[in-house]
Amino acid sequence: MICAEKLQRFMMAAVLLVACCLMSAGSIYGTILLGFVIAMILVWAITDFCPSIWLFTKLVGHCKSSR
Repeated sequence: MICAEKLQRFMMAAVLLVACCLMSAGSIYGTILLGFVIAMILVWAITDFCPSIWLFTKLVGHCKSSR
């Protein structure tokens, strides 16, 4: 079953793929999308709060740790 952290990583990979495709087509929207992802990663690194993980945790729950 998919959990919040894995879902967030899949979503980030998909958004970065779309940004890469848009940038290779010469669209400014790819650069804007890439900047948005970078900004959200910086917010996560500075505040230890990621809005997408918070939302996905509410929807599907945390990953079960095997440790």
